[in-house]
Amino acid sequence: MRSRRRALHERDEEQLLRLVARGDRGAFEELYRRTSPWLAVRLRRRCADEQIVAEVLQETYLAVWRAAGAFAGSAAGGTAVGWLWTIAARRLIDAFRRRAHHAEPPVAAAEPPVAAAGPAAATAAEEEALAASVGGDVGDALRRLAPELQDVLRAMVLDGLSVRETAVLLDLPEGTVKTRARRARIAMREALA
Repeated sequence: MRSRRRALHERDEEQLLRLVARGDRGAFEELYRRTSPWLAVRLRRRCADEQIVAEVLQETYLAVWRAAGAFAGSAAGGTAVGWLWTIAARRLIDAFRRRAHHAEPPVAAAEPPVAAAGPAAATAAEEEALAASVGGDVGDALRRLAPELQDVLRAMVLDGLSVRETAVLLDLPEGTVKTRARRARIAMREALA
């Protein structure tokens, strides 16, 4: 049993997803253990309602268990973690829509919540990974954008959300999302010219 855990621990997320697609519960548990803290932090940055975050996490991993075979993998240009985030972001949009029909919309997280060192460290790690993946002049230009423009770019470009989904996620009119996306593109173009 211990050697099985060690073997799973040594696999990357893509390999774990492929095992999950074959019904491997141990691989699913390892994938969850490895990715759920990061995913929860990322969701909390977009939603301050802990109940919604918990529901979205549960729905996300249920979807992963059921549809792991649909992951196209790095051959399609995607990563396992990116695929997980896409599922979670779409589940978060759905949760916002459900709540909007029943009550006032949830409060979007303006600032990352103050928490223990674990989530704060994960938030910092996410920012470091973002900075590392977009370096040089492009990274510098991104960091100089106004926070509201960064939010729109993060949702649309990094998270792969549509204008409508970004509007729901950020609780903005679609026209505002389009305007901010256009302003961000112009600012980036000018900074890189």
